[in-house]
Amino acid sequence: MLVGPTTRRRRLGADLRRLREARSLRLDEVAVHLGVAPSTLSRIETGKAPTRTSYLSLMLDLYGVTDPAQRRLLADLAREGQRKGWWADYEDLLPAGSGIYLGLEADARTLRAFGAYLVHDLLQTREYAAAVLAAGRPELSRSQLERLVDVRTRRQELLAGDDPVQLTLVLDESALLRSFGSQELMRGQLGHLAEAASRPAVTVRVLRLAAAGRPAPAGSFAIVGFGTSGDADVLCAEGLRGQLLLAERAADVDAMRLMFDALSAAALPPADSLSLIGELAAAP
Repeated sequence: MLVGPTTRRRRLGADLRRLREARSLRLDEVAVHLGVAPSTLSRIETGKAPTRTSYLSLMLDLYGVTDPAQRRLLADLAREGQRKGWWADYEDLLPAGSGIYLGLEADARTLRAFGAYLVHDLLQTREYAAAVLAAGRPELSRSQLERLVDVRTRRQELLAGDDPVQLTLVLDESALLRSFGSQELMRGQLGHLAEAASRPAVTVRVLRLAAAGRPAPAGSFAIVGFGTSGDADVLCAEGLRGQLLLAERAADVDAMRLMFDALSAAALPPADSLSLIGELAAAP
């Protein structure tokens, strides 16, 4: 698997934080040494911002890193982290936090997601995606709408190829019943969902509205996993204004992992879910 700039930034930031803490240096002390605001250094250590090579050199000197091989490795991470992902061309339209999330998603090995209101982005048809985006962002022009649909379509390449991301989705039944556009559009979306759910890399469970012991999360969320790479899972949820909120604190991720397990247990098994989706797609 290729590792993108977002994951490189996270790995470098984690290493720099460990090196700083090993020297018992506070964030503000290092920030003064670099001539930057503490918030800037915090963004570097959390992987939310790239690291300038000049800043990196000063930090490594301050942290007493003299081994040429280690310095070279960290410098390589910094250079790779400065690259821009393909989504940078769409940043003028993407909600806050989307760029960081898309970088994480691009490097993911697993995605565990709960869809409270909509079919998951990776399983949407172009027509459904356009209808959803138009309903949620009426200010968009036709060309802007098409550009955002292009983003969604390109993200779906994660499910293609010989080594696709493993998507496990719990979908609230209301997302299947909520119409966007014509009956033909919805029938096409449900048919597409049924086809996707039959792939080895995709597991879909439907949470019935009348399910016994039904958990009640506040909204949709996803847990991004990176397999055996050593990178910690990241929790993603959507904010009230469409912005993407990310959480890496172990307690937060663990709590939502337990919530996802509870949702999965209350939902229909995959085979029954596929049958229900097929019935809804064939309904007059």
